[in-house]
Amino acid sequence: MRSYLVGGAVRDRLLGRPVVDHDHVVVGATPQDMLARGFRPVGKDFPVFLHPDNGEEYALARTERKTGHGYHGFAFHADPGVTLKEDLARRDLTINAIAQDEHGALVDPFHGQRDIERRVLRHVSPAFVEDPVRLLRVARFAARFAPLGFAVADETMALMRTMVANGEVDHLVPERVWAETRRALGEAQPSAFLRVLREAGALAALFPEVDALYGVPQRAEFHPEIDTGTHLELVLDMAARLAPGDDLVGFGALCHDLGKALTPAEVLPGHIGHEHAGVAPLRALAARLKVPAEHAALAELVCREHLNAHRALELRPATVLRLLTTLDALRRPRRLDSFLVVCEADKRGRLGRGEASYPQAAFLRAARDAAARVDAAGFLARGLTGPAIGAAMEKARTAAIAALPRPARS
Repeated sequence: MRSYLVGGAVRDRLLGRPVVDHDHVVVGATPQDMLARGFRPVGKDFPVFLHPDNGEEYALARTERKTGHGYHGFAFHADPGVTLKEDLARRDLTINAIAQDEHGALVDPFHGQRDIERRVLRHVSPAFVEDPVRLLRVARFAARFAPLGFAVADETMALMRTMVANGEVDHLVPERVWAETRRALGEAQPSAFLRVLREAGALAALFPEVDALYGVPQRAEFHPEIDTGTHLELVLDMAARLAPGDDLVGFGALCHDLGKALTPAEVLPGHIGHEHAGVAPLRALAARLKVPAEHAALAELVCREHLNAHRALELRPATVLRLLTTLDALRRPRRLDSFLVVCEADKRGRLGRGEASYPQAAFLRAARDAAARVDAAGFLARGLTGPAIGAAMEKARTAAIAALPRPARS
C-alpha cells in the first residue's frame, strides 16, 4: 500500500502557485485496509476516504470504462491491482496527471512537466473524448492559466471539436455546465474560457446567446474594438481585474450586452434599446443553466440599468433616486457595489480604455449614502403618517442627492 500526492497540488507546486487542496491516490489497498487505518469513507461512486488527522482526500487507484453518454456514463473499477499509471491515465490533462511520492520524487508517465514548461494544455489519452465535462474543464483551465502563457494543444482542440460534432456536449447536465462556468468566471482571464469554447464549437451549443454577440458591430467612437464579442471578452477580463474571484460580478459582465445580438441589421452599428432587449435572452440562459437567483437578479439589473449608471452624472436627482430604488440599494448596499463594478468593467472594457476613470461609481455610492441618512423618525415626530411619510422621505432624499457635488464626466 502506497499513497501519492496527485493532481492540482503537484501541478501548482511546479508552477510556483499556492497549493490549496491536497489530493492523494492510494495504490495496493482495499476499502477495508483504509477503514482499518481510521480513514472515513465519503465517496459515493468510487472509494474516497478522508484522512483521520488532516481531513485530506485519499482515493483508491481506479480505472474507468465508458458505459453511456455524459458525465455519469462511466463504470469505475478499483482494486489493489490497479497501478498508479493506470489511475493517472484516466485524468484529463497531462499537467494534472503527475504524482509525487512520500519522498518528493515525481512520477510523470505522460510528460506533464514538459507541458508545464512549454505552457501547453494537452489531453492525456484518446479517452479524453468520453467525458464532455472535459471541454468545460479545459476552457476553465485556460481562463486560469492564460496569464501564464498556456494554450490548448492543437491535437486537444481537434478532439474537442470532434466531441462537439458528435453531440457529446448535448449530454451535459445544466448543473455541471454552471458549476464549471461559475468557476471560470472567477479565474484571472475569463475571456479565455469563451475563446476556447468558441474555437471548439461548444460556445454556440452551450451559450448561444453569448456566441451570437461575435461579429456584431458597434459604433467605433464608443467601442474602438467594434466587435461586440471582443468587447465582452474585454469586459470579462476587466471585471476579473476589478473584483478578483467574484463570479457574481463575472456573470453580470457575461450577460450585460446580450441584447446587442438582437439588434436589427438595418440599425447597426447602433444599439438603441439593447438594454431592454437583453432581458429575454438573459432569462432564458439563467433558466436553462439553473443559475442561482442572486446571480440572475444582479445580471438583469446590470442588463437593464447599466446605461443609466453611465449617465449618472447627468441624471436629475429624482432619477438618481429612482435608479437606487430599482437597485434596492438602500437596503442592499452590497448589491449596488457589485452592480457598479460591472458597470465600470463595461466602461473600461474597451480597446484603449482600460485605464479610464469611472467617477459615476463614487457619485452613486455617495448618493446611496446620502439617501440612506434620511429616515422616518423625524417625519414621525412631526406627526406625519402613512403615505405622507413616504412622500416626505422621497423629497428629502432627492434634496440630499441634489446637494452632492458632481465630478466632471470622464
